[in-house]
Amino acid sequence: MKLDPLVKPRSVAIVGATDRGGPGRAVIESLGAIGFTGTIYPVNPKYPTVLNIECYPSLTELPEAPDIVVFSIRNPLIPEQMRLAVKRGARAAVIYDSGFAELGGDGAKLQDEIAAMAREAGMPVCGPNCMGILNPQARVTTYKQNVRDPAAIVGNVGIVSQSGSVCIALLSDLRRFGVSLSVSAGNEAVTRTVDYLDYLIDDPNTKVIATFTETVREPERYVAALDRAADAGKPVVVIKVGRTERTQRAITSHTGGLAGSSRVFSGLLRAHRAIEVNDLDEMTEVLAVCQGKRWPRGRGISVVTGSGGLSELILDNATAAGLDLPPLSAEERAEAERVIGRITGDGNPFDAWGNGNYAVNIPHAMSVVDKNDRIDSILYCADASNDPIIGQPSRVFENVDMLTKAASTSEKPYYLMSTRSGVMNRKQIDGMRDAGLVVIGGTRQGLGALDRMGRWSAGLTPVRTSAPRHGLADALKVRRTINEFDAKRLLSSYGIPVTQEQRVATEADALAAARALGYPVVLKIVSDTIAHKTELGLVAVNLKNDADLTRAYARLHERLEKLESRPADAAFLVQEFVADGIEVFAGVSRDPDFGLSLAFGMGGIAIEVMRDFALRMLPLRDGDAEAMIAETRGAALLGAVRGRPASDVKSLAACLYALADFAWHHAAAIAEIDLNPIKVLRENRGCVVVDALIVTQPTEKK
Repeated sequence: MKLDPLVKPRSVAIVGATDRGGPGRAVIESLGAIGFTGTIYPVNPKYPTVLNIECYPSLTELPEAPDIVVFSIRNPLIPEQMRLAVKRGARAAVIYDSGFAELGGDGAKLQDEIAAMAREAGMPVCGPNCMGILNPQARVTTYKQNVRDPAAIVGNVGIVSQSGSVCIALLSDLRRFGVSLSVSAGNEAVTRTVDYLDYLIDDPNTKVIATFTETVREPERYVAALDRAADAGKPVVVIKVGRTERTQRAITSHTGGLAGSSRVFSGLLRAHRAIEVNDLDEMTEVLAVCQGKRWPRGRGISVVTGSGGLSELILDNATAAGLDLPPLSAEERAEAERVIGRITGDGNPFDAWGNGNYAVNIPHAMSVVDKNDRIDSILYCADASNDPIIGQPSRVFENVDMLTKAASTSEKPYYLMSTRSGVMNRKQIDGMRDAGLVVIGGTRQGLGALDRMGRWSAGLTPVRTSAPRHGLADALKVRRTINEFDAKRLLSSYGIPVTQEQRVATEADALAAARALGYPVVLKIVSDTIAHKTELGLVAVNLKNDADLTRAYARLHERLEKLESRPADAAFLVQEFVADGIEVFAGVSRDPDFGLSLAFGMGGIAIEVMRDFALRMLPLRDGDAEAMIAETRGAALLGAVRGRPASDVKSLAACLYALADFAWHHAAAIAEIDLNPIKVLRENRGCVVVDALIVTQPTEKK
């Protein structure tokens, strides 16, 4: 469906318009305020005119088919009015009212009825349960709040939100950016977030796109749109709610959609170069950074201040957030101290107060860090408000002039940052904007925005490529679950290191295998139908001799026989006992919408209780495995600790890459893979997979 009639109509019919107030009146007044040059058709059988504009008793009596019909009426009346709109040839619609799919039951049926009519007519629809659309660039609006200052709204940010209140919040503060298009999408009965994304990617007035997303309804198109936006050089900034079970239940009742896995979605955004933020503060700062004439080309940030205490606060926050604040080199420090005097700390944040000569010291500090190749953006931290009650008023403009002068001779972006998000001086904002510069706010939000844009500008590393091993596909087609022994044989063909072990059927064979492997050993029951052996007491570890093995064999055999249904393929597995090493896990799982992802984390309670793991979508890119290992809170356990040598992280990364390659090459057949635990041995001694499980995709019945 073409969205032009929906987002920039030239004729607007408002069903339910009145003089008394409500959304219909607000739309008519706003169309006048915004400078709309098209035709307005109020529709209401009770009135001859509305706001001195001729009012029509029915859609069927309009003199022409309108581009768009705005339904400012209650939901029970909408199906009949939609039929009339289709009959009259209307090309788009906006439905404000709620009480549809978000309530389920009859509400969902009502929404389906309306959506079916619209789809059959090829009619894009915004809503239901929405605020409408504001297009200040085209001087048209169906947004149901009054537009007070049209000139102040115009800008380059495209907003698509499934929450009307989020649209209200973003539009309430346009000091640092304006809007090319704002869409309150609501339940998305017909026209969806991805449709608006596609429109904004092609829209020449849009430079950056902001979305608030509860539900992704067309995953494959959504992913393609993210890729297209990245290729077009337009950042897509995303808030995705639904990280907790309570939020997921709330989303279902709010828009009638399902939230999906938040960790998988985060991995998807990273893989397709979208920018994920956690709240509106963070989103606002990223949108502000995008207004600069230059964007950060990488993650290196230099923070210049006139305060030692503030430098320490910023360094604490930046370190906790994993931001890149490169310190001064010895040469840079010497040059800085030649003019400024003694510098505390490592020079980033750079406390440039020194000898107290502010007018000389701050510019000199910025000139020093500007020459550092590791620095991609430079900011000066100084607070100001619209109504300062202390300090020198002239300092407001001095800071702007100082940054403008520094930026004029540099290829790097410069910023003025206040320590608190949203607290800033309007005259500074305007002065910085005139120079192509930006004011940002919040030591967490502002610095985070520079880091996010630096990551975005740096782009993505190449997708890893490797040749598939042939002959494995048939083994994955026949069985729904593949037991540990057979799973390891398949995985080892990709270079994944596995334990030495033998599958046996008798006690005598078990004793022979243990002697061949060398004690101590582990004894397990393996079967395709027993995925979790430990819970059933079917594992015995650290068996040191024949006697231990004989007793364990008898015990496991007895437990096997007591199972409600003894698996026909059950066998014993004699395995080397790996006593040393740090336990970690790796696994592959399939999201029904977005496909395969790889998870990595520390073993034991770290995954079960602390949920300490990192995730990436497949296929992996260069550097992903190393980054995943480093991201986990427990990664420090793999380093040298209290005299214990460091673990072999390099071999662990190779194992993760091999697992990812195996899964990606057999993506159509894989539902889950579980390597738990993997024992990471000391440096240069490798790692080894102790247990493994493969679950295949169910074969579709023809």
